[in-house]
Amino acid sequence: MAYRIGSGIDFHRLTEGRDLWLGGVQIPHYKGALGHSDADVLLHAICDALLGALCLGDIGVHFPDTDSSFKNIDSKILLQKCKDLISAKGYEVVNVDSTVCLELPKIKPFVPAMQAAIAHILTVSIDDISIKATTTEKMGFAGREEGLVAYATVLLQKK
Repeated sequence: MAYRIGSGIDFHRLTEGRDLWLGGVQIPHYKGALGHSDADVLLHAICDALLGALCLGDIGVHFPDTDSSFKNIDSKILLQKCKDLISAKGYEVVNVDSTVCLELPKIKPFVPAMQAAIAHILTVSIDDISIKATTTEKMGFAGREEGLVAYATVLLQKK
């Protein structure tokens, strides 16, 4: 098969006293995502999309939260490891389309830096990384600023 599509989703609770990392970029905010790693929901969703496209399981299979070696790990390292896994199967990334859902902070000013960080790891052009943001209009856990979610879709191509 020449092309494979994968989708990923990730959720994290927001809490005071943690840094907020999105797309490999630290975002100034009074709350950060809670998790075993740096809790970068966007990179985690992309990791799951990459792994899912090739039926390689999910991020929890490869980087379990029961493994202390992944405690507070930079999710850019996890993304690189996922990219290496798909490369070993003979595939490369064509593009990524993603959406981050949160009320605050507004992330638009940080999107170019996130695109650059992700594009660098996946060895694609910045133009191949789409990052969108939306709110839930104050509804649900994201609307109450209790958590955030990211969705990602990737297209892979056989090398």
